[in-house]
Amino acid sequence: MSTEIKKQLKKGQLSPVYLLYGTENFLINEIKQEIITTALNQEEYDFNLSTYDMNEVSVETAVEDAETLPFMGEKRVVILKNAAFLTGTKEKQKVEHNLKRLETYINDPVPYTCLIIEAPYEKLDERKKVVKLIKKQFEVLHASPMNEKLVYSWLYERAGEHHITLTSDGADRLLQLLGAKLMLLSSEIAKMALYVGEGGEINSETVDLLVARTLENDIFALVDRVVHRKLEEAFRILYDLFQQNEEPIKIAALLVRQFRIIYHVKELTRRGYSQKQIAATLKIHPYGVKVAAGQAKFFKGKDLSAIIAAFAEADYQMKTGFMDKKLILEMLITKLKND
Repeated sequence: MSTEIKKQLKKGQLSPVYLLYGTENFLINEIKQEIITTALNQEEYDFNLSTYDMNEVSVETAVEDAETLPFMGEKRVVILKNAAFLTGTKEKQKVEHNLKRLETYINDPVPYTCLIIEAPYEKLDERKKVVKLIKKQFEVLHASPMNEKLVYSWLYERAGEHHITLTSDGADRLLQLLGAKLMLLSSEIAKMALYVGEGGEINSETVDLLVARTLENDIFALVDRVVHRKLEEAFRILYDLFQQNEEPIKIAALLVRQFRIIYHVKELTRRGYSQKQIAATLKIHPYGVKVAAGQAKFFKGKDLSAIIAAFAEADYQMKTGFMDKKLILEMLITKLKND
């Protein structure tokens, strides 16, 4: 994670070289921006901030710029984007790179430049000398997608940066609504932090109040209310969806999808699968599995099969004009509550 680099930057400590690699672009972009703002004042950006796309420009050109003295300032920041030459890719690159030139610079970087090397790829070629040199001597961020434990730690850390408290049920609700989308999670925590104020607390109620609603979020909430037999709240969500002109057939399709997930999670759990294995098998996020596992406890397997069959019948009735589509959906939700 990026914690150590952030600590150093807060102290104003800059490394001559940073390697930022991995597929979690949010973390890469966040750390890159913090390096820039630590090294430069905004007025210096035009003179002392340079970005080179390694798909278009040779590494020698970027290194020459890194060795150039800063203009009207103490620091320069030079960014090398898309450094595919650090990977084991066999694809022919449009630009030939003299990596010896970069290796020479890495061994003796100038003190007035921060060289940021971005490699938005899952893996680097650890056999390459330049990769070994950077990893041995300088700061490296591996921005890979986080597992469940790391995402929770990241959420609590982010809340701490805003000087607020995030409760465990608040974190659960955020992840249920947004998944592990760090950019969305970051912006929502920042927004809620402004609402609760410094020293305040974000819980599940705060999340439900302030996080922007989507159709999928509403479907999740609707299923959750049905599972817990909260019929009045379920109908309130359903009528909101009707007011938003959501198509009943579409609502039903999303609802049955969630019940199928609950059914499959229950069945795979019975077979001894772990939640991680279930997520891989069903190709859904681990948080979805965790939620579905909790909901599955309220049903027997045969009950879920009957619910799925009821949705199939309702779909047929809606598509054949058996009666008003909204009424069919209302009757189905009432039946689910009573099952």
